[in-house]
Amino acid sequence: MGGLTDIKGIKVGVCSDLDAATGVTVVLVEEGARAAVDVRGSAPGTRETDLLQPSRLVEEVQAIVLAGGSAFGLDAASGVMRYLEERGRGYAVGPVRVPIVPAAILFDLFIGDMHNRPDAEMGYRACLAATSGPVPEGSVGAGTGATVGKFYGIQQAVKSGQGSASCRCGSLVVAALVAVNAFGDVFDRQGRLLAGPRNPETGFMERTAELMKRGSGGGEFPGNTTLGVVATNGRFSREALRKIAQMAQNGLARSIWPVHTMWDGDIIFSLSTGEEEADVSLAGTMAAEAVAAAVERAVLTAQSLAGIPSILELKNK
Repeated sequence: MGGLTDIKGIKVGVCSDLDAATGVTVVLVEEGARAAVDVRGSAPGTRETDLLQPSRLVEEVQAIVLAGGSAFGLDAASGVMRYLEERGRGYAVGPVRVPIVPAAILFDLFIGDMHNRPDAEMGYRACLAATSGPVPEGSVGAGTGATVGKFYGIQQAVKSGQGSASCRCGSLVVAALVAVNAFGDVFDRQGRLLAGPRNPETGFMERTAELMKRGSGGGEFPGNTTLGVVATNGRFSREALRKIAQMAQNGLARSIWPVHTMWDGDIIFSLSTGEEEADVSLAGTMAAEAVAAAVERAVLTAQSLAGIPSILELKNK
């Protein structure tokens, strides 16, 4: 299935704290890559995303950071900046180079130790661990404390994590990495339920949308957000990359339902590292396919943690 590191010039590193059930994922593009972003969820936590809008001065980034810890986790980007500054990477401003490191966080404070959150040191260590090898998947990095299907509360959720996948068409490659911490359920590409809220009495997984329509629960459902990075070896303008990020969100809609709710802060970054001539609609379609496959991988590779079972554990019961 491949992963984000199928794109030349990209490294991925993670730092995980299993006791606190949180972590950091860094996507390094030290030579720089054009970038854009699309925010769909209504509860986002971000840093430097305004810089990625059209008409902004700086077009390239040197890293993207995904982290747990809610807004506290944005501190991880400072460690990534330190790593890049030590290596002379960043946007040149006279004699100074300023690393451009957009970041986004997900809410994982309801499992593990909520007082230990990703910080600058974890961001730095994730950089040291970054390689161009296979992308770490499962309950690692930003996906360490990720869960899905939280209609009945966190204790009836299912463990999720981080997943990655790639899609090829001739010489064009589009790949995705996602940390899936959704309020809703995860479905496979045949539309079958993989992970949903577990009924407190029967233990069987149910479908969130049906529970909502029946009015079976009430109130707020905090503690969510799915984060993603898509990258391509195609050459695209920032405006085209923004369209690719928008189309990549369709991959979330194909694999997570409900999605983009008031309780989610869903965000997808897009990166262009290459010189391959490509059509933006094709690249966006491939991005959606890669995202959907990566979401599935995030659930299939997750490990049980902090009392939240993975689907592998549930199947073996």
